[in-house]
Amino acid sequence: MIRPFVRFASVVALVALSLPLIQASAQTQVPAAPAAMPAAPAPAAAPVFPKPDPKNFTAKAPTKETIDSFLKASWGYDDSRIWQVQAILKTPVDGISKVVVLVGDKAGKEKGGALEFFALPDGKHVITGDQIVAFGANPFADFRAQLQQQANGPFRGSPSKDLELVEFADFQCPHCKEAQANMDKLVVDYPKARIVFESDPLVSIHPESMIAASYGVCVASLGGTTAFFQFAATVFEGQDGLATADGATLTLNSAVTKAGLDPVKVGACAATPQTKATVDASVKLAGDLGINQVPILAINGRQVPANAPYETLKKIIDYQIKMDGITQ
Repeated sequence: MIRPFVRFASVVALVALSLPLIQASAQTQVPAAPAAMPAAPAPAAAPVFPKPDPKNFTAKAPTKETIDSFLKASWGYDDSRIWQVQAILKTPVDGISKVVVLVGDKAGKEKGGALEFFALPDGKHVITGDQIVAFGANPFADFRAQLQQQANGPFRGSPSKDLELVEFADFQCPHCKEAQANMDKLVVDYPKARIVFESDPLVSIHPESMIAASYGVCVASLGGTTAFFQFAATVFEGQDGLATADGATLTLNSAVTKAGLDPVKVGACAATPQTKATVDASVKLAGDLGINQVPILAINGRQVPANAPYETLKKIIDYQIKMDGITQ
């Protein structure tokens, strides 16, 4: 999904402008861009970056060390990733610097390129393309703190928030359905993690996603965590039934029954203003975090596609555990 007004974007947006590190589909609210022309054949060896010219380092901030720490936090899970800060330039706007980074990979499997962004005076954000992205040596810290305070959806695993994996998903989104296999594996492989589900219904393209999210809130409230995840699994499995209003009623009631609850009581609960407010709060949290597509998995604040290849997700989670000094 791409929201019409996004205040902040995750560092995933910055990654996407350089090299395609993660191949995963996401649900959007706008048509997909036309397919790009085929890339040129990858070079046979790692790129040789030209020596930086000291004349291109005219701004005092951010420092090269800060930029390197930022990129290490963002890309360090990938041992093949290489980069070089090529320029930190003053701009006509006081306090705003232009940064140029050359990017490639050690094996030369991907075509190298240049990443450009503008560092803002607060030292905590950069502008890349039309996005404002969190910046710094620990760019995910603020997002992590916000999620620890506000991600109140049903969860599996540990009550501890030391390692918190927050999934933002829409019950009517096909890619979110695909991501559930990953989520179930994560529950097994990371038993000390707190794995939270937050609804982010895309009502502009999925008309029944809001009622599905509302039912989910009420199942969790009336039946607890086990009932919710049984309900969620059944809804995703029968997702085609959400294509119409009548089909959604049958699908959701069936999932409620399978979770051991009374569809009449859950349906009445789902229609209340309090339930709508709960779903709205989850949607607002996603918007405040700059989440602009689903499914997204926030790993201690770091946002990645939840339907990325599973081994890639594990690499990123393991790296974030190391970065955050978590004992597993």
